[in-house]
Amino acid sequence: MRLALFEDGHAADFFPVALTRPVFELLCGHFSVRERWLRQLPVTDWGVFARSYLGDVYREGHPDARINDVSWLATGPTLVVNGRWLPDSHAIHHLRDFRGDECGYIGDTPVWFTLEPEEALLLVTEDWGEQFERRARTRRRVQTTGHLLAHPWDLIEQNPRQLAYDFAARNLGGRFPEPNPQFAVLGPPEQIHIEPSAQIDPFVVIDARRGPVSIEGGAWIQPFTRVEGPCHIGEGSQLFRTHLRGGTTLGPQCRVGGEIEACILQGFVNKYHDGFLGHSYLGSWVNLGAQTTNSDLKHDYSSVRVPLSGTAIDTGLTKVGSFIGDHTKTALNSLLNTGTSVGVMCMILPGGELLPKHIPSFTSIWHGELAEGLPLERCLEGARAALRRRERELTPAHERLLRHLHYLTRAEREEALAHFQEKRQQTVLGL
Repeated sequence: MRLALFEDGHAADFFPVALTRPVFELLCGHFSVRERWLRQLPVTDWGVFARSYLGDVYREGHPDARINDVSWLATGPTLVVNGRWLPDSHAIHHLRDFRGDECGYIGDTPVWFTLEPEEALLLVTEDWGEQFERRARTRRRVQTTGHLLAHPWDLIEQNPRQLAYDFAARNLGGRFPEPNPQFAVLGPPEQIHIEPSAQIDPFVVIDARRGPVSIEGGAWIQPFTRVEGPCHIGEGSQLFRTHLRGGTTLGPQCRVGGEIEACILQGFVNKYHDGFLGHSYLGSWVNLGAQTTNSDLKHDYSSVRVPLSGTAIDTGLTKVGSFIGDHTKTALNSLLNTGTSVGVMCMILPGGELLPKHIPSFTSIWHGELAEGLPLERCLEGARAALRRRERELTPAHERLLRHLHYLTRAEREEALAHFQEKRQQTVLGL
C-alpha cells in the first residue's frame, strides 16, 4: 500500500506548536498521526505534502519519505489521508479493504480517498489541501469514524482516549519488573507495560486503575514519583519526584519533575523542577525554569479563550493550559495564565505577576514588559548549546528553518509589540 499524508488549509490553526513541524507529526497518545498510520497499515511506500519551508528539515528526519513529490503520485494508486484525522479501529479496518471509488468524510471534510496516477497531473499548485480535497469530492461520499482535529487543545482532549487505543492496538500489558516492597503497582497488571531497559527506582507508585501506563525503553523513573494512567512515557525520558497525572504523553528524552496533568510534551523537553503544568502542549527543546507554573482553569469556570497567532479563539472548554513553541525558555517562578500561547524561541523572565497570554515568537518578557527577543544569532547559539547537551546537532537545515520562521512571524510580532505599548501607555495615562 502507498500512503500520502497532507496538510490542509488549517495548519496555521495549530500554531505555535506546529510552526516547526507538519500537523501530522504532533503527538497524541503514543504516536504522531503519521507514525500511527505506518504502524497500522501495510504501507510499503509513503510520502507527505506539507508547507514547503518544512521540507529540508523533514527530509533529514525521514529520508525514506517522498516530500511534496507529485511525480511520485503518478507512479501508482495512493491512499491520501488528511493529517488532521485521528481514526479509530473501525476506520482503520475499513481502510484495509475499501472500494476505490469511495471517499471518507468527517462531517463535510474529506479525510481519505485513493488518488489514481493519472490524477496527479491535475495537481498544479502547492495548495495541497485544496487540490486533494477537489479530487476527493469526485468520489462516492461515505461517512467515516474518528476525530478531525481543529486546534492544539483538541490533541489534549483526545489524548486519554488515544492513549487507551494505542495501548490496546500494540497488544501491550502485563509486562513489568517484579515489584518489591519499595515499588508499588496499583490496578490490573494487564494495564501496565514497562520495557525491560527502563529503570524503576524504589519508592515509585504506578497506578493503572484509571487507564493504561506504558513506559518505553531507557526511561528512568526516580524515587518518590507517582505515575497515573492513562499515560505514556517515551524512550529515554526521566522523571524525578514527579506526580504524573492521567492523560499525559511524554515524548522521547524529556526530563520532568513537579506535577503534570493532561499534557503532551513533544520531546526533549526539560521541566525538571517543581511547578504545575496542566492541559498544555509543549514543543521540542522547551525549558521550564524552577517553579514555572501555569493555570488551566479560570476562577469562574467559564470557557477559556486562547490567542493563537494573536487572535483569541473560544475553546469551549473550561480546562485549557498553555501552548508553547520549540526552543522557548522560562526563568524561575514564571506564571503562565489560563489559555496562554507562546511562540518559538521566546525568553520569559518573570516579574512576579501573571504573564501576557499572547507571547509571539522571538520575543522576550522582562518584568512584565513584552519586547523584541535576543538577537537571532544569540538565539541560534543558545539552541546549538541546548542540542549539544543532549548529543544532538543544530543542522544547517534546522538553522535555515528558524531563520525563515523569524521572518515569517515578524508581522505578528510587530503587531503584538505595538498593541502592548499602546496598552502600557493607556495605563500610564490612567485611561
